[in-house]
Amino acid sequence: MDFEAKRPESLGVRADRIRRAIALLVDHGDELAAAMSADFGNRSRDLSMLTDMLPAVSLGKYCLKNLKRWTRPERRKATFPLGLIGGRAEVRHEPKGVVGVISPWNFPVGLSFGPMIQAFAAGNRVMLKPSEFTERTSGLMADLVARYFAPEEAAVVTGGPDVAAAFTTKPFDHLVFTGSTATGRKVMEAAASNLVPVTLELGGKSPVFLGRSADIKRAAERIAIGKLMNAGQVCLAPDYLLVPEEREEDFIAVLAGCVGALYPTILANEDYTTIVNDQHFQRLEGLIADAAAKGAEAIVVNPAEEDFSGGNDRKLPPTILRNVNDDMEVMQQEIFGPVLPVMTYRSTDEAIAYVNAHDRPLGLYYFGEDRAEQEQVLARTISGGVTVNDVILHIAQDDLPFGGIGPSGMGNYHGPEGFHAFSHTRAIYRQPRWDVAALSGLKPPYGAATRRALKMLLRK
Repeated sequence: MDFEAKRPESLGVRADRIRRAIALLVDHGDELAAAMSADFGNRSRDLSMLTDMLPAVSLGKYCLKNLKRWTRPERRKATFPLGLIGGRAEVRHEPKGVVGVISPWNFPVGLSFGPMIQAFAAGNRVMLKPSEFTERTSGLMADLVARYFAPEEAAVVTGGPDVAAAFTTKPFDHLVFTGSTATGRKVMEAAASNLVPVTLELGGKSPVFLGRSADIKRAAERIAIGKLMNAGQVCLAPDYLLVPEEREEDFIAVLAGCVGALYPTILANEDYTTIVNDQHFQRLEGLIADAAAKGAEAIVVNPAEEDFSGGNDRKLPPTILRNVNDDMEVMQQEIFGPVLPVMTYRSTDEAIAYVNAHDRPLGLYYFGEDRAEQEQVLARTISGGVTVNDVILHIAQDDLPFGGIGPSGMGNYHGPEGFHAFSHTRAIYRQPRWDVAALSGLKPPYGAATRRALKMLLRK
């Protein structure tokens, strides 16, 4: 009721909420980074600043810059002949009400505050349910949000799967979920009971096309940086490589060298993130073991020849898998860790056909200087987004929409599309004083004037 009573809220109120969110992140970035590191076991402060705080702050500044333009009513053309006699049409982008946000554990701050900020830009209030896997971070966010916002502006609800399940059944005006495809289906089913519109940011197996014209060294380094960010615990991480068969051996050697240069040690290296919990660590070890048992070659990149046999610290060394096939579990599920399968192809058509035979991915990456081949890959595949000659970076562009398609998600945020996703697009038509129905022959009793009007309006 408070939301309706306060309508319409000024742009100043929206901007103030965005500025407070930015201030929270800037003022408490170190505390949030420390909480994330404690939750993971080890996570670099610099990585957290780059992947959680910076994207949310940047998105907030972008929204502040564009807020006035986005909220301006749009003039539209009134239908002929109504526009000629004074009819006026417009579209307004209005707040929906309360937006629920269910955020994941892999970037617990950035993927909480990004949607929250854009929901604020659209004039909404926000309820956030962060992940129980990053319990310290979730608790700190709850404390900070309560300090920076009134409870009717933004609130954080913490708890386990039972709380999350109950959260999805609430009659929000919009619901944002970031997580796995399997859980996304359950969220959408629960939201449907209240006809709540959803934005689902899911995942999938994002492929990398290595074209024959690609610079191998440059591509290998950029793939390694993207794949090993957060130890691969990234929804947009390269999930498998498609490499020309004659370049496979050379590329794997260069890739392993690039990994070693980025992470010369792993166990005591603060830049190399720990796998978030025992369950995910064991799942990743299982994927590698299953692939090896079914004929894959596992190339463990361990430059310092460290002993990982204890496994108590959940540091998993980067592992490249050769000779993989679709019978292996690693090619059936999103990896979400530092494991990278390599497949070979003879022709671009063959590589495209393989991608198209599987679920539409969240991200797709192409490396190469052959513009015709690049366009062939883009035109004949479908994915949530694309980065050319790098990986992941399309999500870092504030003015581009971010989202999936099919099993990798639905809806977008970021860019003007995010503002529109959290807004109600309201059509408004103003009729002139004229008796339009009588003038146009569309008022009963119908007769010759009606038929003349229809004949004119139905011309090809």
